[in-house]
This record gives sequence, C-alpha cells and structure tokens, in this order.
Amino acid sequence: MADPFESSTAPSGPTVASTTPRRTPPWRYAIGMFGTSIPINMIKGSMILFYVDMLGMDARVYAGVMIVYAVIDAIDNPLLGHLSDRTRTRFGRRRPWLLIGAPLLAASMIAFFSAPTSLDGVGLVIWFAVFAILCEAFDSMLNANYGALLPEVFPEETKRARANSLRQGFQLVALVVSLAVTPLLTTKVFGSETSTAGFRTTAIIYGLVAVVAICFMAIGVHENPRYSTRERTPFLPSVVAILKNPLFWKVGLIGACYAIPMALVLSGVQLYVRYALGLPVAQTLYLQGVVIVVAAVGLAVWTRVVARRGALWTWRLAFPLLAVSFIGLFFAHDLVTGIAAGVLVGIGWSGMLATNDLIVARVLDGDAVRHGAHREGLFLSAFGTLGRLNGIITGLALASLTWFFGYTSGDDPGSDPGTAFRFYMCVYPFALALIGSVAARFLHVPAQLPPEASELVEPADESTV
Repeated sequence: MADPFESSTAPSGPTVASTTPRRTPPWRYAIGMFGTSIPINMIKGSMILFYVDMLGMDARVYAGVMIVYAVIDAIDNPLLGHLSDRTRTRFGRRRPWLLIGAPLLAASMIAFFSAPTSLDGVGLVIWFAVFAILCEAFDSMLNANYGALLPEVFPEETKRARANSLRQGFQLVALVVSLAVTPLLTTKVFGSETSTAGFRTTAIIYGLVAVVAICFMAIGVHENPRYSTRERTPFLPSVVAILKNPLFWKVGLIGACYAIPMALVLSGVQLYVRYALGLPVAQTLYLQGVVIVVAAVGLAVWTRVVARRGALWTWRLAFPLLAVSFIGLFFAHDLVTGIAAGVLVGIGWSGMLATNDLIVARVLDGDAVRHGAHREGLFLSAFGTLGRLNGIITGLALASLTWFFGYTSGDDPGSDPGTAFRFYMCVYPFALALIGSVAARFLHVPAQLPPEASELVEPADESTV
C-alpha cells in the first residue's frame, strides 16, 4: 500500500541528523486539545440523550451498534497510527493528518446531530451507526497524531508534565463548552427539552471552532526531524512488537479502568440529572460546571505533585480518589448534593488528567529506546483501541438498564429510571476504577529518554530524567 503524503523531498539521513529542531511554545501545542476535545465530547456527552431518549432508539439496539463500532474502531485505530508513523512530507509526519482530520470530524459531527426526526427503525439505526463510526475514525486520526507530538516535542518529563497540564487545562475549557454549556444551548437557546433542532445548530458552531483551533495548533507546531527517519517499519512486525510489550497490556488495561468510567459518566450525566436528580437537562450546566472548575484548579496542584514525587507515584494516588468519588454521586438526591459529590469527582479526575498521559508517554519512550524506531502513532492508536473498549462497555451498561430496571428508551423509561442511571453513573464506574487503582499499585514504568530527544533537553535537566 502506498504511503500517503510521501514526498520525494523527504530529508535524507545525513540531512535529518544535522537538523536542530525548533522549539514549540507549550501554549501553541496545548491549544490543539481545545479543538480536539469539543467535537468528541459533545458527541459522547449527548448521543444517548439524542438518539435513545429523544429519538426513541431502543437501548439494546444502541448497545449492539456500540459493539460493532468498537470492533471497527479496534481495526482502524492501529492502521491510522501506522500510516501516520510512515508519513514523510516536508510538513512533518503528524501535521498533514491534523489539517485533514479536523474538517472531516467537524462535518461528521454535524451530520451525526442532523438525523431527520422522521427517521425511525432501521433507518435511524443506520444513520446513527454510519456517522458514529465516522466521527470515531476521524477523532482517532486526530488524537493519534496530536498525542504523538507530546513525547516528541517535550521529551523531558518535567517539561512534558507542564505542557500536559496546560493542554489538559485547555481540555477543561473545552469541556465547559462541550459538556456544561451544551445542554443549555441544545434545550434552551437553540431548541427545547423535546426538540432536537438545537443539537444541529450547536454542532455547526462547535465544528467551526474546533477546525480553527486544530489548524492554528498544527501550523505552529515543530516536529523533531530526527524522528522522521527513512526506515519505515512494516505494519505486522510493529503490531507484534507492541503486543509483546508487557507494559502495553498493563498500562493499556489499567488506563481503560480510568477511561471507561469517565466515558460512562460523560455519556450518562444528562440523563442522571433528568431521572436521578429529577431536574431539567439544562441544569446539567451547574453540575458539570462545578466538576470542571474543580478539576481545573486541581490540575495545577496535581502538576506540582508530579514535579515533586513523579508521575507514577501521583498516578497511584489519584486513581483511588477517583474511585471513591463515585460513591457520593450515587447518594446525591438534588442539585446541591450532586454538586457536593461532583467536587470529589473533580479532584480525582484532575489527578488522572495530570498523570495518565505521562505514564503512557513513558511507555512510548521505552519502546523508542529499545527498538530505535519512533512509532508513537501506532502505539497510541493501540492504546486507544484498549481505551475505546468503552464503546462496548457503555453499550452493555446501557443495555443492562433494560434487563435490570426496564429502561428501554425515553418513550419507555421503565418504573425506576432514577435508580437505573445511578447504577450507570456510579456503580459501574466505581467498580472499574477500584480495579484500576489496585492494579496501579503493582505497576512500575521507568522513565527513559530516546537519544534523538537530546537536542530538546537542557543540560541542567538531564540528571533528572
């Protein structure tokens, strides 16, 4: 298969070796997280409300689509990452994919939230499946390339932690928009509690904002030319090498115990507010807003802890705090108690935001040191495949509400939808996060520095790596 973006003017070995990489301002790189976060979080945060509760899709059918979606995602993620690693252009390996993926994701998101209200049955399922899969594929394209830039552009862990903290801060700003503000825009400003029209308008606005932010970041980021060697590792041997790496499985599966709970919370919070707290969906603004503000403040604190105690120690501390926080959400009964519980969620969540990507980056560094090849795109896509098991888990979790509580859709919510969404939002996330926090105690991931990264590390910092 021909390599897309391959250029006959790609730098040769000697030219690459003599090139000193330009430094990328951390804020310029970090702002890309704002653009990548808005579309996918609107999708994941509103897809159950939009398709199941408002358009009436059966929760069990939704679960079936999510399983197929996860299988396809498991296939396209590694392929997209591998193609990125093999790309050679004068613009770099990652930037072309970012510039192409941004408008494609925006267009798919707009279509996803433009399902005609006249659709039902098989037609609605096909529309949902096609655009859900396209949105996930283009999101994978963006995040594999964007995430691969973090260990490359910021090789030393202290600076990497600061850059990661800044980008997670931009993500939290995006979450305020895509999660907290979205219910207000979709059900009050542009639509109503019973109308889907507000979702299309909101998606158009978010899509435009995302494209501008991602393109602005991509144009200003400077890749390390030494990472773009002439050697292109074949796909299957690379996949086998990753699968044989014990840290891939350990970090990936433990990380999934963080990603899946947050996916459950993200996808269920609007219905949790509607059914468990008995409030209008628009009031999700207050609960999510508090969680995100607390996470933003906590992010600065956790970043200082990382600087003093290291990413691994801090990660092990944040994991159980996140698990315990879900207990409070289960017992909340109104907006005030929900917000109080949300404060605890924000504290644990911000600790995971500050550390989880740093643990993954250590695995990428170690692979580059051992094999001499920079395949961050493939590696992150493989990690993404494990993390995106949340598609299967969230689908099965939603289907279980039909089996245990009788919730089928907004047209047939069963006798106790409040308890149903307490389980979805609290019990399942608690169990998974508890497993992850215990497993993290027994994991060791050493910090290593690839030789090609030495140009970007200050001499005074080398002893700390």
